Amino acid sequence: MAADRRWLWAFLVGLWMASGTTARADEPVTKATIDGLGPGWKELGEADFVNVNCEPTTWTWKDGVAHCTGQPVGVIRTQQQYTNFELVAQWRHLKSAGNSGIFVWTIPASLEGLKPGSLPQGIEVQVLDHGYKEQYEKDGKKKADWFTTNGDVFRVGRAKLNPFPPISPDGSRSFPRKELSRGINEWNHYYVRAINGEVRLWVNGEEVSGGNGADPRVGYLCLESEGSPVEFRNVRLRELP
Repeated sequence: MAADRRWLWAFLVGLWMASGTTARADEPVTKATIDGLGPGWKELGEADFVNVNCEPTTWTWKDGVAHCTGQPVGVIRTQQQYTNFELVAQWRHLKSAGNSGIFVWTIPASLEGLKPGSLPQGIEVQVLDHGYKEQYEKDGKKKADWFTTNGDVFRVGRAKLNPFPPISPDGSRSFPRKELSRGINEWNHYYVRAINGEVRLWVNGEEVSGGNGADPRVGYLCLESEGSPVEFRNVRLRELP
């Protein structure tokens, strides 16, 4: 019982340090600059990921930085599945209109036999360059009103999620409440907190989007290759009870 109380206290302190844990979706955004260096945090590197449907050369690691060519479209996944956790990661696109993402609670069955050019199912935290919207609307026939480039959170495939407002026109995505993402060649900081089916995203220090009622609420973490060079660094994770 004493050990349980100590674990609960450590958990509550961790949430207090993260800030904004009890905030409702309709409350003002909260700030949380988390570096992932405290007790319980683990850095995720090359040995912590498994190639799913990319080429052997799609992802390379050097000096703690994951370099992705973007070809082919696909993912790498963590060695193990996670339920409740905090995740920090820095990323930057190296080309305008770059597209990528971080999958949380990826459905294991959707990774089995996944062919190059395909993506799995789960909850995606999008990593998208501002130039993507410009390119999408360039021909003047399409309107980029169903996505943003500042940190959308949404379900993919059979996964379920109740997105926090503001919500995309089709009701599937949580749109960010502030536009905080930086452009190409600039590092962005993501802090993701996933607890009991609720996902919240902080972009460069401020909470912007998320959702609850996720199903599943356990699965692999995946880094996404989606057609354009992107880099990740300081990917750190802390498991929570």
